[in-house]
Amino acid sequence: MSFSPPVDASGKPLTSNEQLIKWVANLAQLTKPDHVVWCNGSEDEKKRLTEEAVAQKILEPLNQEKLPGCYLHRSNPNDVARVEQLTFICTPTKDEAGPTNNWMDPKEAYAKLTKLFDGSMKGRTMYVVPYIMGPVGSKMSKIGVELTDSLYVVLNMRIMTRMGQVALDMLGASNDFNRGLHSTLDCNPERRYICHFPQDNTIWSIGSGYGGNVLLGKKCLALRIGSYLGKKEGWLAEHMLILGVESPEGEMTYVAAAFPSACGKTNFAMMIPPKRFKGWKIWTVGDDIAWMRVGEDGRLYAVNPESGYFGVAPGTSYDSNPTAMKTVAHDSIFTNVARTPDGDVWWEGKDGPIPPELIDWKGNPWNPKSTEKAAHPNARFTAPATNNPGLSRYYDDPAGVPISAIIFGGRRASTVPLVMQAFNWLNGVFFGATMGSETTAAAAGKVGVVRRDPFAMLPFCGYNMGEYFQHWIEMQAQITNPPKIFMVNWFRKDKAGKFLWPGFGENMRVLKWIVDRARLRVGGQETLFGWVPKAGDLDLSGFDVPPERVDEATAIDVNEWKIELESYADFFKSIGSTMPRALELQRDLLLARVNAMKNT
Repeated sequence: MSFSPPVDASGKPLTSNEQLIKWVANLAQLTKPDHVVWCNGSEDEKKRLTEEAVAQKILEPLNQEKLPGCYLHRSNPNDVARVEQLTFICTPTKDEAGPTNNWMDPKEAYAKLTKLFDGSMKGRTMYVVPYIMGPVGSKMSKIGVELTDSLYVVLNMRIMTRMGQVALDMLGASNDFNRGLHSTLDCNPERRYICHFPQDNTIWSIGSGYGGNVLLGKKCLALRIGSYLGKKEGWLAEHMLILGVESPEGEMTYVAAAFPSACGKTNFAMMIPPKRFKGWKIWTVGDDIAWMRVGEDGRLYAVNPESGYFGVAPGTSYDSNPTAMKTVAHDSIFTNVARTPDGDVWWEGKDGPIPPELIDWKGNPWNPKSTEKAAHPNARFTAPATNNPGLSRYYDDPAGVPISAIIFGGRRASTVPLVMQAFNWLNGVFFGATMGSETTAAAAGKVGVVRRDPFAMLPFCGYNMGEYFQHWIEMQAQITNPPKIFMVNWFRKDKAGKFLWPGFGENMRVLKWIVDRARLRVGGQETLFGWVPKAGDLDLSGFDVPPERVDEATAIDVNEWKIELESYADFFKSIGSTMPRALELQRDLLLARVNAMKNT
């Protein structure tokens, strides 16, 4: 096999980067593919690789009249989600990975995975996938190269990243790129590992074909490696959406928001304001990940490192998220959804009646009497960001967008009010560090137990969580004009167990208060824990929810908060010696204020 510099169809070199060429050659010698193909990201290449994927039955064409350019992929039934128990942070010491991550010694990890990768691509093609996370030419962007034997990965990376020659051109002769190696091997869960080597800027993934484990630019580079690089280089890599709020007068305000799973993150990023807010618009910059750096004016600027959406299909409909439905209507890849006889897609929660017959996500006949789901609960769509009719015109701006507010949210039936503003940056970091959601019937274990998911980063922080908290605290010194920080909770319930707030588009009413607070033009009521809207602060015109239910949704119950604050003790203790003393003192201060209030 030749390892000379790669060339395009005309014989022109794709790259002369010696470090990159040597690295590819070394791993090709290890994995032993029959062919090595360098991807250039062209339309011709997309057409050719798609045809190959169809011929190999990796992709199945859908009805091209209903869903032009769309295809269906069915994964191995044992390979349908991220595998947190098989995801490792490989740092020189266990303390560097911290108590919230699975740790493996780098030498052990390299030795174990080298044996698995040895000959793993025999009879297959190795695809060299150069890509950019972030806008082309931006100082905020990072370059990665993923070596993979999966056409599914190549075609999805083409959607999710700026992939191909553009990345090689931006890299030039530099050795500063993330080194990613992936092989599906035999999809055996006993031989499945996703290993991150932060100090080496390297990711090795083997034994899986599921997007979250194998699209190495996404959670792996953008968050686990990205968070480590952010700490090292003085920026933030966060599991946050980015949206722009435009007023009828054309004033634009940008907001970043972190939500754990099942809290409506994508719906919020693509929200359509209710009729009362005529002239207001929500523009999506990103639906999942934000990279934020401090600008020369002391403000925090954010870019979305991705160029596509890898979203959960079940529950997505024209009722819940019409923007997402329009986004996936063409040039998208669907994974593990059901298929109608005429080549359309279907999943639980989709609009319209349940079809009388379907082919389920495993490829078997299905009808409404079937006991299993037609689509897998974690069925996905991969769609280009440019499909989004509400895409911000600045989503690809190399400078990023200035963030005026940061929102932390969770799913809580009580205690946490509809919306609350932190007193200051440290108080806001406390909000983020203690956020969490209550378990539901869909989760294993007891219902109603609060599971802490600090900053919605628990599965994605690439180093010690206590040091991550400290990094957030220390960032304040750089941000001379910091965004305001808020907490929201769309899921508070009354005593009968019914939601007090309707959510979805009506969340615009809360978002407007947040924007107005960030711009210092609306009031608030100071509580022991933060600022909440006073009566009349929330725009409730044309709202069919009784005011007393809104009052209940925004109320602060001191007794519930005392229990909440006391519950933080065990969580803080679990972080260990790196838990910042400043956050422990925040808890102590708030608890002391609660106790003083109860004793008066």
